[in-house]
Amino acid sequence: MKKSLLISLTLCFFLPLAAQETNDHAADSLRHVFGRQQVVPTTLTTSEYADTLDTGNPSVKVVLYDNGTYRFVKDPSAVADSTVFSEFWDTRTVNPYNTSPETLPDQFSIWIVDSLDSYCCPNKVTPRSKFGYRHGRRHQGIDLPYPKGTPVPAAFDGKVRISDYIGGYGNLVVIRHANGLETFYGHLSERKVDSGDWVSAGDIIGLGGSTGRSTGPHLHFETRYKGAAFDPSWIIDFETGTLRHRLLKIRSWYFNPNQRYVQNVDDEDEIFRTDEEDRIAAEEQAKKEAAARAKAEAAAQKYHTIRNGDTLSGIAKKYRTTVKRLCQLNGISEKTILRVGKRLRVR
Repeated sequence: MKKSLLISLTLCFFLPLAAQETNDHAADSLRHVFGRQQVVPTTLTTSEYADTLDTGNPSVKVVLYDNGTYRFVKDPSAVADSTVFSEFWDTRTVNPYNTSPETLPDQFSIWIVDSLDSYCCPNKVTPRSKFGYRHGRRHQGIDLPYPKGTPVPAAFDGKVRISDYIGGYGNLVVIRHANGLETFYGHLSERKVDSGDWVSAGDIIGLGGSTGRSTGPHLHFETRYKGAAFDPSWIIDFETGTLRHRLLKIRSWYFNPNQRYVQNVDDEDEIFRTDEEDRIAAEEQAKKEAAARAKAEAAAQKYHTIRNGDTLSGIAKKYRTTVKRLCQLNGISEKTILRVGKRLRVR
């Protein structure tokens, strides 16, 4: 009990200070989510969990690590009931949806990260082999140089769907994320997670390798939506390690196997993204402010329990208000009979 209290007090004292540190990926990510800056990636989570603290919101926790860092995370139980993690769930089939991209809308938008999600670049490097056809064969992702035995992090928070040896992928880990997106990590020399595991961005899910159909150590990385693959470069700038967009507007032609990322498709898309992000952020802020006002008003309310001999004028005088105001607060008139034991709002 004393240990938990000490940790809580320490956290309360150091959180504001820690938010200023460049290695505090959690606070940094939260600051960027509602700004127009690109989201800064987290670092590999190589430390062990030390403790978990409540935040007052049952769906959000603060996870402390043994190296002194911390992270805000969604409690898996808060999203576990989502149909995203039950429908078309298969621990062996690469594409369990068994549908074609033509069934998807011509254009739609998905949040890549929100105010509680984090992101970790799989590897800040120039891709070696890009999305599209290669040697007459469709290449569903990109290849990132990755020395054998190097820790491979999860790019986003999610639940492991596949952790198995799958044909040409070799050792493969597939993570499904709450937005319906799936990320693939192929050719691993070793897998560090099992199907059904929940992971946070930066958690190590395997080690780099060259298993399966591979000509040398590298990481095969894919992004798919409803089973349809598209160029991961639409989401991540691998050379800088930054996330291109928090809200991604996807068009049907992204799923064309010949279609690679094109910088600045058009200004209209960028205007859409920033306007939509600002609109949603403003709505969320307005909800928070309304909730805060309601909470403050509820806290400010005061009641008087009616006793024998009480009158509206006497109660009004006691609480330094007016009979008219008492009537307004309680929906009564000056002629209303006061009943002993009933509560009368006075503020």
